[in-house]
Amino acid sequence: MNPTRNRSSIIYLLLFVAIVTIVVSQLQSGANSTEVLSINQLAADIKDGKVDTVEADDNKVVVEYRNDDTKNVSHIEGNSTLVEQLKEYGVTTEELDAQNVEIIVKAPSSWLGIATALGYILPFLILGGIFWFVFRQAQGGNNAALSFGKSRARMFSGDQTTVTFQDVAGVEEAKEELAEVVEFLREPEKFIALGARIPKGVLLVGPPGTGKTLLAKAVAGEAAVPFFSISGSEFVEMFVGVGASRVRDLFEQAKRHSPCIVFVDEIDAVGRQRGAGLGGSHDEREQTLNQMLVEMDGFETDTNVIIVAATNRPDILDPALLRPGRFDRRVMLDRPDMRGREAILRVHVRGKPLGPDVDLTVLARSTPGFVGADIENLVNEGAILAARRNKKQIEQEDLEESIERVIAGPERKSRLISEEEKRIVAFHEAGHAVVMNALPEADPVHKVSIIARGMAGGFTMALPTEDRTLMAKNKLFADMVGLLGGRAAEELVFNDITSGAANDLERVTRMARTMVTRLGMSEELGPMVYGQKEELIFLGREISEQRDYSESVAEKIDKEVREIVNEAHDKARNILIEYREMLDAVANRLLEVETIRREEFEAIFPTPFPKTSGTPIPAAA
Repeated sequence: MNPTRNRSSIIYLLLFVAIVTIVVSQLQSGANSTEVLSINQLAADIKDGKVDTVEADDNKVVVEYRNDDTKNVSHIEGNSTLVEQLKEYGVTTEELDAQNVEIIVKAPSSWLGIATALGYILPFLILGGIFWFVFRQAQGGNNAALSFGKSRARMFSGDQTTVTFQDVAGVEEAKEELAEVVEFLREPEKFIALGARIPKGVLLVGPPGTGKTLLAKAVAGEAAVPFFSISGSEFVEMFVGVGASRVRDLFEQAKRHSPCIVFVDEIDAVGRQRGAGLGGSHDEREQTLNQMLVEMDGFETDTNVIIVAATNRPDILDPALLRPGRFDRRVMLDRPDMRGREAILRVHVRGKPLGPDVDLTVLARSTPGFVGADIENLVNEGAILAARRNKKQIEQEDLEESIERVIAGPERKSRLISEEEKRIVAFHEAGHAVVMNALPEADPVHKVSIIARGMAGGFTMALPTEDRTLMAKNKLFADMVGLLGGRAAEELVFNDITSGAANDLERVTRMARTMVTRLGMSEELGPMVYGQKEELIFLGREISEQRDYSESVAEKIDKEVREIVNEAHDKARNILIEYREMLDAVANRLLEVETIRREEFEAIFPTPFPKTSGTPIPAAA
């Protein structure tokens, strides 16, 4: 049940009871405060023989007259009885007997006394209870205004297993590393008997979307122990000392539930290097980090609490956080290879109706550079496309189109362009495709389209046959030539240039400068790195480049970059001149059908050289 809803129901119930009690008390006091008959008038009526019965009940007196009239006396004055008060007004017992007046005195009811007392006391008790409840909420409630120092971690019990290692694919080495943590939590005696000490902390490092959080959930599911989850940003508040208090509270909870796992996501929000602020900062983050360092490896170290943290920026973490005894094990989660992507695809298509033509191996080969989150999005987009087309199963064409949606965005078929502009886009994309197909180092052309996607007027997709981690100089140069194929085609066919190659030129220039200044691929400048990049430690982005070279070297860098780009442009132009017939054929076919796939493209322009593998460099108009 929802605790918040229960608290609200209790508050409303207490308020309702308080209101009802107050209203009843007011009605009773209102009824009692109305005095219809006084004692002296009652004595006079008895003497005149008008009264038949007098019934006294505590302070309430009911008088019945012989003419069937009834009157109330609200209270009896003083501490004397009704008979004694009537004697004071000359009504004796003999006269009562003579007038045949019957006086009935009822014994006081204990329940009535209790109810009367509660009528006065209960409103104050209820108001006091409400104030006490609000005060307790302010001290320890989840949404309370004064609960700054309490940990915001969410706890999941060990019997709530939702994710296991079977749900994580593509990171086999990381799972092997974390399997030791799971085994220690299950059988700690096995390690203690050999004098082994399990790592206090495990740092998961990898690009966004590689499955760091998912792997931490899998560890908790496999170990079947309590699991505390919190984000690094939830420690830091505007008040100094709050983060440290939350760290203490978190570890106190973890020690009470040990053995357990504490998962801190995005730990770089609180674990960045100390003393690196750029002014205007207070010590809240540093105090929080100091408290975390002490809790992880202070005097109390004999607890079975394992800290699992995730970040994609390990270079900005404080060195004290990474030393042995704290985060002394680092698990790398890299982008999956083709087999890893196929395994991830099998995880995400589990339970989904797939068509008989779906080939996950082809899809894995078509998604180089994709991480787990991208593949999950790919499968979801394919399911959405299949549902939109009223299909009962997800087919291969749905998943292939979802790849293009993830990379370049959805198609914009409604975009209206002139026939001349459409012809320019067709020759531009045909130039990319022909140049890439003519280079043995370039990747095979997978698809060419002049349908706008995202911000691109058209696109040419070239996919590698296998993954590659090292990039050769010839491969980089071939990619640059392929990117400049669109600009060269415009010059050759229309004797003019357009703005369609803006993104291509930007990427080519950046690649050429990287080859010269970072990769040492320049014969003129040699195998050296030029310039030291400076970064803001709290932003994680480059803000400037420190020039450690002279002006003459800067001129040589600019000259070398220009020569590489011009050489790539000239080679692209020469290829198009040599294969001009193929360029016209591909462009005319694009004008007819708008999209050409790999089989149809190779039928028009067979590959003149055997292709080598590499990484994808899709060119966009």
